[in-house]
Amino acid sequence: MDIKPIRVMTVDDHPLMMEGISSVINACADMEMVAEVTNGQHALQALLRYQPDVILMDIRMPQMNGLDAIKLIRAEIPKARIIVLTNSCGDIHAARAFEAGASAYLLKTMLRTELLDTIRTVHAGKRRIPPEIAQMLAEHAGEDRLTSRELEILRGVAEGNSNKSIGASLHISEHTVKNHLKNILSKLNANDRTHAVMIGMQRGFLDA
Repeated sequence: MDIKPIRVMTVDDHPLMMEGISSVINACADMEMVAEVTNGQHALQALLRYQPDVILMDIRMPQMNGLDAIKLIRAEIPKARIIVLTNSCGDIHAARAFEAGASAYLLKTMLRTELLDTIRTVHAGKRRIPPEIAQMLAEHAGEDRLTSRELEILRGVAEGNSNKSIGASLHISEHTVKNHLKNILSKLNANDRTHAVMIGMQRGFLDA
């Protein structure tokens, strides 16, 4: 009895990365690449058309990012099996990916070592979190996340705006901005606003 290969679809806007992923998949006897999509907005349409068993999803993409695409797909097809494959190494990215419905989270640096086993694991209905990702999530487990207002203010700081201009754009007082910044520094364990922006970028707060 022939065993059907695992049908894989990749969603990524980098042609060279998609080419590399396809070569790895198609060189494996028990898998085949059935579709390649360049943005999250087209992911659901392609999923319905090609009916892959497993989806490889990048996070940073034009038009619709991977996290929003995962939510859209899972809302329509709750049993969809999605692996995030990305360069985004922040714990916030990983946490939000799992909250959105991803079954696994891999960095693109793990492509050669982890991808095939992860596809097989997810296809079998299980989750997979490599030790590096698990450790990253564990380091910040239980910490308070930034609120939506705090994220707005941190983005304003990252753009080089003063407290006064941030307050004006958000229709709040400069004093309120300063209070929010104190909370941001405390939550991120940052020394100053520049340090807070650096941590926010590393962990994925600024583009999550």
